[in-house]
Amino acid sequence: MSLFLNVILPIMVIFAAGYVLQRIRLLDVKSVSAVSLYILAPALVFVSLYDATFDHEFLVIFIYIFVLFYAMVFLNMILARVFKWSRSVESASILATGFMNSGNYGLPVVLFSIGQEAVPYAIFIMVVQSLQNNFFGIYYASRSKGGMKRAFINIMRMPTTYAAILAIIFQQFSLPVPEAVHSSLSMVGDAAIPVMMIILGMQLASITGLNLNWQVLASAVTLKMVVAPLIAFGFVAIVDVDPIIASVLIIISAMPTAATTTMYAIEFDTEPELVSSITFASTLVSIVTITLLLNIVS
Repeated sequence: MSLFLNVILPIMVIFAAGYVLQRIRLLDVKSVSAVSLYILAPALVFVSLYDATFDHEFLVIFIYIFVLFYAMVFLNMILARVFKWSRSVESASILATGFMNSGNYGLPVVLFSIGQEAVPYAIFIMVVQSLQNNFFGIYYASRSKGGMKRAFINIMRMPTTYAAILAIIFQQFSLPVPEAVHSSLSMVGDAAIPVMMIILGMQLASITGLNLNWQVLASAVTLKMVVAPLIAFGFVAIVDVDPIIASVLIIISAMPTAATTTMYAIEFDTEPELVSSITFASTLVSIVTITLLLNIVS
């Protein structure tokens, strides 16, 4: 109960603040997201990765993120064959289960439950997931419409991509960052996590249509909230990783559907109401599943 009160409840209160604000004022979510995407998140990514000590553990994290994604794709392909889903429904389920909310939701949970020492690993996952989401997310949302080229272009437009590359270059070549610049970036980066949490609440409040296809909804939520963390448990049991990293991988794997997948589904008309339904349902279910998971991990 203490984990719920100390970790989950504060996060949900901030999500709820964004949700209520959006319901009352109907703000332009894209404008608020742009501030986070182009200013706050790049600053957070640069400072965190620049200050981190890179070792083989980061390679393990990178490998795991792709193992989890392709496991979700494979399982969805099996379900599509068994239940005879259309290609668009299969793509929608892949969008909803292949990409977890590692930023808006995962980062604060890792910070509140494990501590600051785990944040660089969570941020690295967020960066890799962002690249993965902006490439494979667009590909699966538009694979019948020549989405491969657009996926490459989208990755190159992501400011966090360049922030991560610059941070790694500066760190690996021991290039100093002036203290004034580092302090400014740290101050801006510190605002990223609470703002991202508020944005998620606003995004959930902006969902206008739901498609309660219970078969797909139940399958996707089960894959996302139960199977994914079980894969993480199996991975850390096989691969020798630091206990902190093991906890981060398990917690991030249990995150609900990334809200950005809804935008891709809408843009490419890939069952947007179904993806929105899975996003909303998985976020609600996560209140229970993540609380239980934190008790196990701790």
